[in-house]
Amino acid sequence: MMKSNTKITIYGKQDGTRIASRVLEEKIQQAIGKGYRHLEIEALGQHGIAGRLHAAKDETVYVRINGTCGQRTGSMGFPNTTIEIFGAASDDIGWLNAGAEIIIHGNASNGVCNAMAQGRVSVAGNIGARGMTMTKENPRFQPPELWVLGSTGDYFGEFMAGGTAVVCGWEAQDKENVLGYRPLVGMVGGRVFFRGPIKGYSQGDAKMAVITDDEWLWLSESLKSYLARIGKEEIHPKLARRDDWQLIKARSPQEKMAGTSRSMAAFKHEVWDAELGKGGLIGDLSDQDMSHIPVITTGDLRRFVPVWENKKYVSPCQGACPSGIPVQDRWGLVRNGLVDEAVDLALHYTPFPATVCGFLCPNPCMSACTKQIASMPSINVKQLGKASIGAKVPELPEATGSKVAVIGGGPAGISVAWQLRMAGHDPVVFDTNPTLGGKMAAVIPESRIPKEVLDAELSRIREVLPHIHLQQELTSREMERMKGDHDFIVVATGAQKPRMLPVTGKEKMIPGNIFLADAKEEKANPGKIVVIIGAGNSACDAATEAYRCGAKQVTLIDIAEPASFGEEREAAEKAGATFKWPCLTREITDKGVLLEDGEFLEADTVIISIGDVVDEAFLPSTVALGENGYVIVDENGQTTDPAIFAIGDITGLGLITEAIGAGRRAAETIDAISRGEKPKGRNPREVIDKGRMNLAYFDPRLSTFKDLEKCGTECSSCGSCRDCGVCVTVCPKEAIKRVETGDLMVPFEYRVNANRCIGCGFCADACPCGIWHLITNTPLG
Repeated sequence: MMKSNTKITIYGKQDGTRIASRVLEEKIQQAIGKGYRHLEIEALGQHGIAGRLHAAKDETVYVRINGTCGQRTGSMGFPNTTIEIFGAASDDIGWLNAGAEIIIHGNASNGVCNAMAQGRVSVAGNIGARGMTMTKENPRFQPPELWVLGSTGDYFGEFMAGGTAVVCGWEAQDKENVLGYRPLVGMVGGRVFFRGPIKGYSQGDAKMAVITDDEWLWLSESLKSYLARIGKEEIHPKLARRDDWQLIKARSPQEKMAGTSRSMAAFKHEVWDAELGKGGLIGDLSDQDMSHIPVITTGDLRRFVPVWENKKYVSPCQGACPSGIPVQDRWGLVRNGLVDEAVDLALHYTPFPATVCGFLCPNPCMSACTKQIASMPSINVKQLGKASIGAKVPELPEATGSKVAVIGGGPAGISVAWQLRMAGHDPVVFDTNPTLGGKMAAVIPESRIPKEVLDAELSRIREVLPHIHLQQELTSREMERMKGDHDFIVVATGAQKPRMLPVTGKEKMIPGNIFLADAKEEKANPGKIVVIIGAGNSACDAATEAYRCGAKQVTLIDIAEPASFGEEREAAEKAGATFKWPCLTREITDKGVLLEDGEFLEADTVIISIGDVVDEAFLPSTVALGENGYVIVDENGQTTDPAIFAIGDITGLGLITEAIGAGRRAAETIDAISRGEKPKGRNPREVIDKGRMNLAYFDPRLSTFKDLEKCGTECSSCGSCRDCGVCVTVCPKEAIKRVETGDLMVPFEYRVNANRCIGCGFCADACPCGIWHLITNTPLG
């Protein structure tokens, strides 16, 4: 490389030897990475020169290529990139071009602009076969353009789906046929301006059109710019006569359907055999019968039948959500501009959509997102969770149902009380703490949940639940009195007693929840060195808070590899905490922790955070406990006492969102019993197979989502129809029709006309949501 202040020259050979295409590509990318935006390439047949210069981002890049460039020069070119080739060009110039300007001062070989989507290619000569094939265009961007001074080779514009081609016919290679043999076969979009004679084109796919005044204005002005790019301004007067130009456009689908279609048998006889001879490609090797196979196309004789299975299955995100929130339905509302409705919908499933979904939940819904199978980022539900701070309280029915005592004001207790009140019952919440919210309010650091967010949701909860009694001590006698005053009791007191180690000096340890509560009230003074016994997520919270309260060194020890994960683990490690395992504690002293292997860990404060256990002293004898000390419940939270339910950590440690989901199921069971119905067991709908979704419609380049609208657009809506109409579009027999149902819950459906459907499965293959399922038809007879 030779550097200068304005440009860099990169050579295609080194020490007299041609370098590989890969090496030249690396040199070009390195130059772009160093800030060069004017590159001169002395090429020696290398492939793929100057494509994918994404490191320049929005800055303008100019690339001049001298010598001989190889295939696919400018392939996948980026906007703001200009590539100028001083000489002839090889095959596939501008392949998959995504916005680059490519200028060729000479002829170009085969495949020019193959599959181009944006950008412009200008050729100061002729091009080879299959130019402008399979091009496409996005209405949000300028369509692709190809300008050819001379003529094109055979099969020009094959399967062209968009863009504009201009063939000037100047000093054409074939002066009697400027578009070559069999142009525009399979053309479905775009347009071709040309000057000079042609010998036919695919009239079933394309048609001659009159050049309108607007089209001529565009062509004449653009022609001046094109000739300036290739340095041929002097011939403009000879090319600027309107009467010399003709225009071909693609036929519309309706126009194609109106024409006479050719049968397979006729195609084989009139086209296939006529072109290749009897027997086709291998006619000289085999005399096997190559006639077409008859296909039974419609009705009861179809081999396969497409079935519209809208909402038959649960999306992976909803299936993974312990609270059962229909995540894809919320994104569907966002996608349709109903952001407020998407926010409010969450309150039917959880009283804490912002606190939990937006901040505290590890979001198993995102871990289950279908898009991960294509290495795309999960749709960010935390954005929707945080937006739910503004959710409005739903209209509440009159409280005429059962009286229910809810013991515990944490997420589980509030969840069951919330759902009971929404169902028309009269819950009363009792809690021993001075504040509502359980560990979320008393223990979890504000670094994980902003105080204003939790306070706002607790305020909304108090609007729905007016009967809340705090600092209520609970005894077994009080429980018996409550049973007489209420129809049901729901115990949601969590696991409040810290689990301790039976070691010498255990009284010197501070339970993790006590330390976190003190830290939240700015009462903690851990000293400079802290050892935490336990390395789960709660222990990570304690480590983060210890650093905030002045600690300089925090070590978390555990008997096995730590089970912590997610934001809690990341925050602890970012603060500086170290993890050590396996470690068995022998003794706690005034100076630290002595391990069983003799190692001594110095500490000013020793915190223990190895979990909590149930305080069962207040429970009546009718409520049975398991060998592990947790309350025994059925799938709906009902204990061995039919009038008492238990939910949350008192039945086994779990996530906050699991406690919220348990509250909803318990409320549904109490509501069913109150109405004299049999409670429904947990029989969730089957989760849809991720392989049914087609993710080809979504942007693989995204790594983050800037707003709710982008999240809604990029959600594949697994198992729930987006009403995109792709199935209608791709059906080759027009057998699918969208029908308005008049039902507010299901306002539309897609129906199949069995007399037109051939069971090809295009609908199932193309559906982004996995709604269509191709099943084997019922055998006749």
